[in-house]
Amino acid sequence: MESVRGVNVPMYTTLRRTTVVFTMIVESILAGQKYSRPIIGSVVIIVFGAFVAGARDLSFDFYSYAIVFLSNITTAIYLATIARIGKSSGLNSFGLMWCNGIVCGPFLLVWSLIRGDLALTVDFPYLFSPGFLVVMLMSCILAFFLNYSIFLNTTLNSAVTQTICGNLKDLFTISLGWFIFGGLPFDLLNVLGQLLGFVGSGLYAYYKLMGK
Repeated sequence: MESVRGVNVPMYTTLRRTTVVFTMIVESILAGQKYSRPIIGSVVIIVFGAFVAGARDLSFDFYSYAIVFLSNITTAIYLATIARIGKSSGLNSFGLMWCNGIVCGPFLLVWSLIRGDLALTVDFPYLFSPGFLVVMLMSCILAFFLNYSIFLNTTLNSAVTQTICGNLKDLFTISLGWFIFGGLPFDLLNVLGQLLGFVGSGLYAYYKLMGK
């Protein structure tokens, strides 16, 4: 949320796609995971597509880009930790989500106090409005199922697989970003880069299913 203030939605999605590289590095460090050449090749295609798509981005903002890559690194550590703890602790997805909430809750509260978000929330004029509460409840329900899906997929498969699956949703994110939010004019190089990313994701899924 912090980074999208200086990076448009399609470019944000492009930069986030490099998370898979950080995830592979973290998994190799934490779990000693080894990857086959076809898997590495599909990831190379994804990352290459990301750089092709962003080659002509003229809205470069160093702070926003730094936040995106920091998010990539922390996401990689987060997913790799879920995969490792999920397989070694015996906890199911609900147990992992509960522990994650207990650990992260105090940090989130302190950060909200520091940034002033908690005070803004209390002063929000529609805080107790029925319409706002309904939308907030629906958002919480969707967030719950999203987190459950992430935990379940990561523990059953791997952190890298979860990252690749996240890339597959980019088709909708990029399309909505272009047509609804704007901020990025149509560019053939960008489209080719996005297509390379989708091809790489498809190849990764194929090689995983084939056991390569």
